[in-house]
Amino acid sequence: MSSIELQGIAKFWGESRALDGIGFSAAPGSFVVLLGPSGCGKSTTLRLIAGLDTPTAGTIRIGGRDVTHLPPAQRGLAMVFQSYALFPHLTVAENIVFGLRVRKIPDRQAKLMRVAQLLGLEPLLARKPSQLSGGQQQRVALGRAIIAEAPVCLMDEPLSNLDAQLRGEMRREIRALQRRLNITMVYVTHDQTEAMTMADQVVLLRDGRIEQAGTPEELYSRPATAFTASFIGAPPMNLMRLDDGGHLTGVRPEDMKILRRGTGDEGREAHVQSVEYLGADSLISAKLGGDCVLIRVPGHANVRAGETVRVAWDDDKRHLFDSTTGGRKS
Repeated sequence: MSSIELQGIAKFWGESRALDGIGFSAAPGSFVVLLGPSGCGKSTTLRLIAGLDTPTAGTIRIGGRDVTHLPPAQRGLAMVFQSYALFPHLTVAENIVFGLRVRKIPDRQAKLMRVAQLLGLEPLLARKPSQLSGGQQQRVALGRAIIAEAPVCLMDEPLSNLDAQLRGEMRREIRALQRRLNITMVYVTHDQTEAMTMADQVVLLRDGRIEQAGTPEELYSRPATAFTASFIGAPPMNLMRLDDGGHLTGVRPEDMKILRRGTGDEGREAHVQSVEYLGADSLISAKLGGDCVLIRVPGHANVRAGETVRVAWDDDKRHLFDSTTGGRKS
């Protein structure tokens, strides 16, 4: 196992700033997710850790060793790319052992069989990548990464080319594999569901800076900024401009309640715009003052589009943010 530490990392492309003041650490054997919208700097951060690019400023340490200016081959890590980067003319077996063969590492066949058994690839070793499904190609890319037995593995949006059901299956497989091998993993995604279900630590980036870093539960239950609140959660937190000192009031959809008819002036008036039945629950879209909000209720919702209802929430479920800076107030 190896730790990863970034201190004061900046990356500029001419006058354009990709990263500015990035700093976080990944404990040995932990699963860290770099999360954020497109263009926030998460893939650039991963490339800097890998040694594919050089930072303009700052220090990168892997296993306590300064690797800031070392080439990728000397950093003791493996990487899985979004495109899988498999050689189309090589078999599955040849793809997996390619790096070992180039470096003339012995016992390649024994290592291959261990990895193939671990990933369920034994029946596919003679096939070419074109004969594999997306999930099978993903497993081959994983096999090529872990066969080197590097203590650190980096993954750049590895599931973005898969359908929703297969993404769910591969999320569970990758997380189980990381725990079984006890490797340190840094994983890039724009999908907050992947971050919430896989990570020990989430590093949320925005415009080249860290917006918030912490456990999935910390980012969900106590977002430090309105941006974090609006990015984390499916659906995300409702942010409303109410008459409480000009702050943004944040309430999770599952924490909003539709009051029973006849409750008088309790709660706030909202106009139902649509109702989506999702099976276990329903998602209600409504207009509350000048804001559009989402309300999640169990099972079938007893309201219809066009109705006027009253909505409330408990005080301990309310989050306040500064309407100018977006920072948390309470």
